[in-house]
Amino acid sequence: MANLQMTGILEKMTGKDKDYRYMATSDLLNELNKEGFKADSDLEIKLSNIILQQLDDVAGDVSGLAVKCLALLVKKVGEPRVVEMTNKLCDKLLNGKDQHRDIASIALKTIIAEITTPSLAQSILISLSPQLIRGITGPGASTEIKCECLDNLCDVLHKFGNLMATDHEILLNALLSQLSSNHASVRKKTVSCIASLSSSLSDDLLAKTTIEVVQNLGSKGIKSELIRTNIQMIGALSRAVGYRFGPHLEDTVPVLINYCTTASENDEELQEYSLQALESFLLRCPRDISSYCDEILHLSLEYLSYDPNFTDNMEEDTDDENHEEEEDDESANEYTDDEDVSWKVRRAAAKCLAALIVSRPEMLCKLYEESCPKLIDRFKEREENVKMDVFNTFIELLRQTGNVSKGQTDVNELSPRWLLKQEVPKIVKSINRQLREKSIKTKVGAFSVLKELVVVLPDCLADHIGTLIPGIEKALNDKSSTSNLKIEALIFTRLVLASHSPSVFHPYIKALSSPVLSAVGERYYKVTAEALRVCGELVRVLRSNLEGFGYDFKPYVHPIYNAIMSRLTNQDQDQEVKECAISCMGLFISTFGDNLGAELPACLPVLVDRMGNEITRLTAVKAFAVIAASPLRIDLSCVLEHVIAELTGFLRKANRALRQATLGTLNSLIVAYGDKIGPSAYEVIIVELSTLISDSDLHMTSLALELCCTLMADKRSSRNVDSAVRNRVLPQALTLIKSSLLQGQALWALQNFFAGLVYSSNTSFDALLESLLSSAKPSPQSGGVAKQALYSIAQCVAVLCLAAGDQKCSSTVKMLTDILKDDGTTNSAKQHLALLCLGEIGRRKDLSSHAHIETIIIESFQSPFEEIKSAASYALGNIAVGNLSKYLPFILDQIDNQQKKQYLLLHSLKEVIVRQSVDKAEFQDSSVEKILKLLFNHCESDEEGVRNVVAECLGKIALIKPVKLIPALKVRTTSPAAFTRATVVIAVKYSIVERPEKIDEIIYPEIASFLMLIKDQDRHVRRAAVLALSTFAHNKPNLIKGLLPELLPLLYDQTIVKKELIRTVDLGPFKHIVDDGLELRKAAFECVDTLLDSCLDQVNPSSFIVPYLKSGLDDHYDVKMPCHLILSKLADKCPSAVLAVLDSLVDPLQKTINFKPKQDAVKQEVDRNEDMIRSALRAIASLNQISGGDCSLKFKNLMSEISKSPTLWDKYYSIRNE
Repeated sequence: MANLQMTGILEKMTGKDKDYRYMATSDLLNELNKEGFKADSDLEIKLSNIILQQLDDVAGDVSGLAVKCLALLVKKVGEPRVVEMTNKLCDKLLNGKDQHRDIASIALKTIIAEITTPSLAQSILISLSPQLIRGITGPGASTEIKCECLDNLCDVLHKFGNLMATDHEILLNALLSQLSSNHASVRKKTVSCIASLSSSLSDDLLAKTTIEVVQNLGSKGIKSELIRTNIQMIGALSRAVGYRFGPHLEDTVPVLINYCTTASENDEELQEYSLQALESFLLRCPRDISSYCDEILHLSLEYLSYDPNFTDNMEEDTDDENHEEEEDDESANEYTDDEDVSWKVRRAAAKCLAALIVSRPEMLCKLYEESCPKLIDRFKEREENVKMDVFNTFIELLRQTGNVSKGQTDVNELSPRWLLKQEVPKIVKSINRQLREKSIKTKVGAFSVLKELVVVLPDCLADHIGTLIPGIEKALNDKSSTSNLKIEALIFTRLVLASHSPSVFHPYIKALSSPVLSAVGERYYKVTAEALRVCGELVRVLRSNLEGFGYDFKPYVHPIYNAIMSRLTNQDQDQEVKECAISCMGLFISTFGDNLGAELPACLPVLVDRMGNEITRLTAVKAFAVIAASPLRIDLSCVLEHVIAELTGFLRKANRALRQATLGTLNSLIVAYGDKIGPSAYEVIIVELSTLISDSDLHMTSLALELCCTLMADKRSSRNVDSAVRNRVLPQALTLIKSSLLQGQALWALQNFFAGLVYSSNTSFDALLESLLSSAKPSPQSGGVAKQALYSIAQCVAVLCLAAGDQKCSSTVKMLTDILKDDGTTNSAKQHLALLCLGEIGRRKDLSSHAHIETIIIESFQSPFEEIKSAASYALGNIAVGNLSKYLPFILDQIDNQQKKQYLLLHSLKEVIVRQSVDKAEFQDSSVEKILKLLFNHCESDEEGVRNVVAECLGKIALIKPVKLIPALKVRTTSPAAFTRATVVIAVKYSIVERPEKIDEIIYPEIASFLMLIKDQDRHVRRAAVLALSTFAHNKPNLIKGLLPELLPLLYDQTIVKKELIRTVDLGPFKHIVDDGLELRKAAFECVDTLLDSCLDQVNPSSFIVPYLKSGLDDHYDVKMPCHLILSKLADKCPSAVLAVLDSLVDPLQKTINFKPKQDAVKQEVDRNEDMIRSALRAIASLNQISGGDCSLKFKNLMSEISKSPTLWDKYYSIRNE
């Protein structure tokens, strides 16, 4: 039946009536579109013949449909048919009539696009590529035929270049010969063709191509248009092959620079193409271009202002505000000439400079000195498109400054931020001139520059606000302003208001407020939303100090209130506007509530109403938190009860963010308005919040416990509230305390909760203590309690005892010491907890009144259980903190006399020193002398554990007494014992903490003597130096920036697999290979990872990626993981450097994701391999984000391999959506 139908369609397709033919072809298209369509061999032949016939139909719409049919037919018929159709179309293209050539070419392209299987591609290419080459090089071939053949060949090469390796040389010779064609269109298409071919060429053929192009450029008497083509060819090659072009730069760059500087004045295209090629080199061959960067910088800066037809009289222009605007605009557009294309050179120079800025963070200071003044000067560019590129280049410079100086607070005279600060007055002067231009695009660009400037240097515009206000006013008030311009101006205004001190704006509030308030009434929602955000910042500026007397804000209160209120009450508007209006009103009430007598009863119910709406309730809850936290004690009596009821209900909702915000808001409301909320409401809240306490969400738990403490602390709490806490919250708290996940804020909140329970009159201390201690007992179902849980319980016991007063505290300590005096072998868990509790209590309170407590604790050092020994050393150290003068000499004496207990006693000493360094307490000099003598004696201990504790103690003492310690440590860097050298370097690592310390300026001149041990003979010392460098890079990057040029090559050297560190251990039946360098390599890569965050401007990524990162990606599991992280980071921060070597990184990644563990591998190995694959896929996902990654054929193939493997694709998809 289907075949009969087909026959009918085919008959109609050959009819004389063109409408019939159109309808029949459309029917055929529908048939081919059906999934179940199958054709026998006869029908295949008929279909392919008739569709080829339809392509030549005189009616264009019929032939257009025939092309669509062809696309579907390729997938529905056998291979021989497709090859036959391709040959017929080729013949038509080369030998057919002129009018049929276009459609034959389109049809051929369609077939090429639809081929998916390599076997079909191979069959077609055998006949197709010789015919296309003949069409390109054959004698007498017309220009049109050549162009069509080149077009098709370009498609073929792009898609199947790697399948044609045997023909590469023939293809290349054929194409290179066309570069000297007399027809511009042939030359242009040839350039595209060679570029498509080059990405799959071997290195030898790529070199051959480059040499020939360079020779063409060097030949005497070459025509200028051929020079232009060959320069375009170089740029296209570099864009297609990326980093592989690197080795040819020394041949090409000098030629390009030479042509660029010697080109005649009317040959602007030549200069443009040269600059575009140089831009491509900078982005794709960052490592090999290094030596030419200075030359390219000077060339770009020279051509940035290249304008031979225009003499600029605006140089001496003063930035006078009285200047008539019309005159200013006229002068900028005096000269116009349609034939002047010098703007193309300026645009290419700006882009080349941008490429230099993006790819060379280490040149930033030089770029500031040389290019920043020039860029600012070029803001006056007369061609608008070029001006946008100049703005964008300047924005790249600002962004790079932000990237490089992230996390740096001090600004020295050579830092990029300091150099930028010096240029701010010039930038503002130049930008102000742009804000007075008529062009909207220019003004948007100018605000983009200002925005980026405020992000990078938050407080740099304090002295220039007055000059910028007119520009903002004009952008917001001008009738011709577009929404886009208004949004940019408002975003900039918001950023400026948020990042500068309020007093700076007080003289200009009047000028600023009226355009912003009128923008709140705009129709376009994005403008309104942004204007409301600006209003929020304005409110903060108007009354920055709620208690003091500052600026007279009263005239502005009602205008701002009315503007916000009109948006708040309006229901039919975008969600973004609703949310901004709610937030803004919350802030407004909290700031000016005391000036809003009659308005409060009108606006508060509206906010309550917004709490009832699912879309806006979260924002409304947060708004009430802001109002409740206001020191003005706003009168909420009209809505308070309703608000509390609504919020209590929200604690049951599934939305986590809503529950969190609700807990915070309730807390603020009870602190401020507890006297107006009844105890009955408290009980309901306690019942609801008790369900939120669990270790599955610690942040929520800490908020719930804080709220519970607030409720208990309220003196008016009734007995019912206390019993609700005991019955509902306490059981949850006792379950939570057993969790091994409990830490940080949640643990702190839990301690406060227990203290709060003791303070509330109705709870028995003894019952609480009993329940806490019994929660540590192992239960038959779950076994023992986690070690972390014991520490949590001990801390809560200590807080409980201190809250209960001295008498209870003493009795508890006695009870705990009695547990220890019992024979300890029977109940180790009980002893373990008792020791931890004594330590926690002793740290907070002097226990010297309890005689011989130290000897009782030291007895536990004899225990057979490791955890009890460690708990005893922890307890001894913490008790010593409570009374240094008594217990510290005891510990030191014991270390000297008790060889066997040394490690544990050193741990006790470490507890003392660490606490002292954190609490900024002072040691007596005599005890420091003793401690140091003792520690330095143990530097060479054979036990790594002892050396680590000694190093930590030394590092923490260095924080307290740096003047004494740094010289003592430095002397030992030259010690003959390797362990001593390693220990002092690790000690320095422990002394570098995030907060500023007095040690910083003392250690600064001496850092090199510690870190240069990275080239020590001993691997332990080298690893210690790498770990120390990592800590410096993370905590105090500015201290090491000057040393990095010398340190980085040494650090990179530690990432290489060293054969001499690999040894074979003979274990009898089999041999085991041990790699002693593994830990060092892992530490080195982790150090590079840290340096990328803090010292990006010092790290030259191109010289690191190949060979070091590349070898790391192929190394051991432990090394691969940090390498994947580094690769992801580089893809984000230095995409051009990664793009340049993308091909070489694909193989190790491919190997990793395809690795299969052995059949008999244990579960641990299988899990590790899974983690490994996910880690590699994470890096691949980052690489896939880089724009331009598709120029690497290898990477494209890797991505298609992942997409074809269901298991890999599922993992990749879930990672991408993380």
